[in-house]
Amino acid sequence: MFDHVKFGVSDFAASKAFFLKALEPIGVSVAGEGEPSYGIELVAKGSTSLVLFETKEKPAHLHLAFAAENRQQVEDFYRLALEAGAKDNGPPGLRPRYHANYFAAFVIGPDGHNIEMVCHHP
Repeated sequence: MFDHVKFGVSDFAASKAFFLKALEPIGVSVAGEGEPSYGIELVAKGSTSLVLFETKEKPAHLHLAFAAENRQQVEDFYRLALEAGAKDNGPPGLRPRYHANYFAAFVIGPDGHNIEMVCHHP
């Protein structure tokens, strides 16, 4: 749905390390990187990218949901995100209030953003 999502972070090194580790389950890699004020572009399968850049401005909290191909990727995301310093915001599990196969996990990233990984498949 997105071409790219770009948002500011207060600690570029911490956010870079967090997103690279937490998004390993979906095969994220670095597509390009410049100075912290320019940022880093992260991609997985497809053409959508996530761009992080360092800023002194305090960004509003954001909710980012990443698509997983299977439930194991959601489980792995949650575990790795917590290892990378995230705070729990909802362990892996079904969220039937959204739909019967909505399997997701939620964490709070380094800047307080709600980061989700979701699988819509049974």
